[in-house]
Amino acid sequence: MTNKASKQEQPVKIEVGQRFPLTIKRLGINGEGVGYFKKRVVFVPGALPGEEVVAEVTKVQPRFAEAKVKKLRKSSPDRVAPPCPIYDSCGGCQLQHMAYPATLREKRDIVKQAFERYTRLKPEELNVKETIGMEDPWHYRNKSQLQVGKQNEKVLAGLYGMNSHELIDLTDCMVQHPATNKVTEQVKQILEDLHIPIYNEKKRKGIVRTIVTRVGFATGHIQLVLITTQKELPKQKLLLDEITRRIPEVTSILQNINGQKTSLIFGEETVHLVGEEVIQETLGDVSFELSARAFFQLNPEQTVKLYDEAKKAAQLSGTEKVVDAYCGVGTIGMWLVKDAGEIRGMDVIADSIDNANRNAEKNGLTNAHYVVGKAEKWLPKWVKEGWKPDVIVVDPPRTGCDAALLKTIIEVKPKRLVYVSCNPSTLAKDINELLKAGFKVEYVQPVDMFPHTSQVEVVTQIVLK
Repeated sequence: MTNKASKQEQPVKIEVGQRFPLTIKRLGINGEGVGYFKKRVVFVPGALPGEEVVAEVTKVQPRFAEAKVKKLRKSSPDRVAPPCPIYDSCGGCQLQHMAYPATLREKRDIVKQAFERYTRLKPEELNVKETIGMEDPWHYRNKSQLQVGKQNEKVLAGLYGMNSHELIDLTDCMVQHPATNKVTEQVKQILEDLHIPIYNEKKRKGIVRTIVTRVGFATGHIQLVLITTQKELPKQKLLLDEITRRIPEVTSILQNINGQKTSLIFGEETVHLVGEEVIQETLGDVSFELSARAFFQLNPEQTVKLYDEAKKAAQLSGTEKVVDAYCGVGTIGMWLVKDAGEIRGMDVIADSIDNANRNAEKNGLTNAHYVVGKAEKWLPKWVKEGWKPDVIVVDPPRTGCDAALLKTIIEVKPKRLVYVSCNPSTLAKDINELLKAGFKVEYVQPVDMFPHTSQVEVVTQIVLK
């Protein structure tokens, strides 16, 4: 009996190339369709919930398999024709083949799945609101970072294709602001015309490796950053003359040096070349200075909605002490500061803190102060000095909050915690630690910062029980 039972529990063997019918139950966190074959999870990029497909296995892992759609037997009513001509190869947008209202519904479901997977919250305890979307979900990105390459003497700039190292040239990206598309195209042509050496990743030779373009939606200011492998730039004067002549709308030109073998875009050294050192941007009635490496939300229109939700979750009355952890250039803190007693923020990037303090001064905010370093260093110091925050706002990277920061938050015990997240999985994992320590989730608000991608931003209100 025991042997028979154990045999029945053994997962059915799945092999690469195998085909089988599959019903797609939901979307995964990367925008792929998720189905189950013989109790094994199967991820199928391009498939939508409710669809019936013939899947062909492309990869097998111990706990799941990956497959591609060999045949679409039953199509979802939410399936649409993707308008981008290079949608299939680029990989930048994962959900252009899905009607936009349906993506908002599925992003809410992705958030709910993360909480179900990583916390013990019962469905009735979890208040996940409807996703806040955009009226016009195109041309919303204010910044592009495109890798540069060369093919038959032609300079390319784009993204690496899905699961490959083939550079897909982007000429008119539908989610980028038109100005970033135009500037990048012109810079590619100038680099080609002047025969500036382009970096070859395989040979580790060449100089220009990335073109970074950022535009101020409200101001029209445009910043161009050339990421190079060395400080010496061949034909530098001629290159800069051509850029300013052909693209006069560019207000700031900088160079960043990154000679390391790394997936990180920026190196540590930035050189100011021509024009302004920063560009200006405005959100609501708050203006910001942005340097080359400073973090700023990529979708200004949705950022206003996101920060309004953070303000709502903070429930400020005008007297609270607020900490803005992972503050960047101070955007969230400055959105809240008029309703707070005092805001103190911190970030490990010194340039961002310089920007934040200048932004506070420029906006006449005498009750906002920013310091370089980690929250786990500054928070205990401030508490010891008698300054204890009532509200802590965190907006960490995709990896979530540092374990030391979570420990510090638990020790400080703020009345409210506003957790702004770009990754529902790490959000749920971090919240699980807070739940164990006596905090409670009041509600979760998804915001669609990146239409047509699988990413979803979330504002969560957490209170001390």
